[in-house]
Order: sequence, then structure tokens, then C-alpha cells
Amino acid sequence: MKVKVVNKSKNKLPEYSTKFSAGLDLRANISKEIVLKPLERVLIPTGLYIELPEGFEAQIRPRSGLALKHGISIVNSPGTIDSDYRGEIGIILINLSNEDFVIKDGERICQMVINKFEQIEWDESSEINNTDRGTGGFGHTGKN
Repeated sequence: MKVKVVNKSKNKLPEYSTKFSAGLDLRANISKEIVLKPLERVLIPTGLYIELPEGFEAQIRPRSGLALKHGISIVNSPGTIDSDYRGEIGIILINLSNEDFVIKDGERICQMVINKFEQIEWDESSEINNTDRGTGGFGHTGKN
């Protein structure tokens, strides 16, 4: 599937790191380094604008290496980019560590995964069918 992209950044287009990667690495498009202090969040521009086909979304996910090594994550993970959005892709990073983290221009800051989805229609009812699990929530999937 081909997706239209406008690249107003200084970086190359996002790409998959390996043949079997699900996510494309997105890069920071900034004019100067940004120091992200502990528990601080910041919107990082990418310089990318995309035109997804109807029925598709882009999910923005943290990079595992940044999360493990530096405590860097995404506030609204996974973030969703709808197919009718035409603005610049921006990434809301947060520093969950106890140390400052420096974001440099061109640094890989997140992954973008493209997914197909379907919209539903509600069938309003006064009851729903029961299951063995029933109303068991968090931690109630039958495992001890």
C-alpha cells in the first residue's frame, strides 16, 4: 500500500529498521536540541504530513530502547492519527526518568504503525450475554 507523504523536515523519510518491523521510525525535526527534564513533556515536530486512505489509522508508539535506557515514553500512547488529519505529525514525549534527556535533531523518537480498522454501529439493548469470565476485570482472566 502506498501512502502520500509530504516531508518538510531535514530528515529522510521514515523507514522500517528490519524486513519484519511493524513500525516506521519517526525522527525529531527541531532547529536546536531540547532538554527534557524529569516528568516534563514536550511536543516534538516531525515535519511529516500524511494522507492515509479511508479505513486506516496510524498509531504512534514509544521506542523500546528510549523507554528502557532513558525512561522516555509517549504521553498518549498509543497516539492515533486519523485518516482525515492533514496537519504535521507531532509527538508528545515525556521523561519518566530522574535525569535530563537531550533530544537532538534527527533522533528517532517513536514508531508509527499503520493499521486497518472498522467503525461499528451500536445495537442498544437492555442486556448483554454472560460469559465464564463475567464481570471479572483486571487480573481476572482465570490465571492464578
